[in-house]
Amino acid sequence: MQVREAMNPVLVSIGPGHTVRQAAALMSQRGVGAAVVIDPDAYGPGILTERDVLRAIGAGLDPDVETVESHHTRDLVFAGPEWTLIDAAQAMIRGGFRHLIVIEHDDVVGILSVRDIIRHWSRAAADLRTTA
Repeated sequence: MQVREAMNPVLVSIGPGHTVRQAAALMSQRGVGAAVVIDPDAYGPGILTERDVLRAIGAGLDPDVETVESHHTRDLVFAGPEWTLIDAAQAMIRGGFRHLIVIEHDDVVGILSVRDIIRHWSRAAADLRTTA
């Protein structure tokens, strides 16, 4: 099973100048736990997760003033669509994170979460039970 089979190709894309509240609203509307941060002045994408939003608000910061620039992660591990789901899960465990941005030919093609992996493995296990 490969990352391409389980990843979500629908992305929430935001810029570093978005406020934390704007980012949270977009993530909430789309039902996702992370947004890809595209900064034309930076090399490669970053990521803002629901945990980043929680940390900012939990620290008493104003989500209408704080920008994504100050709260997203820039130093990322990226997955390739040809990675196995086991490779992706192991990278997440090693890095202590729950999302991987999927890159193919220098383009963002999806995002993979722990939930996506579990969903895919659960469906595969259910399929095995019904065919056995």
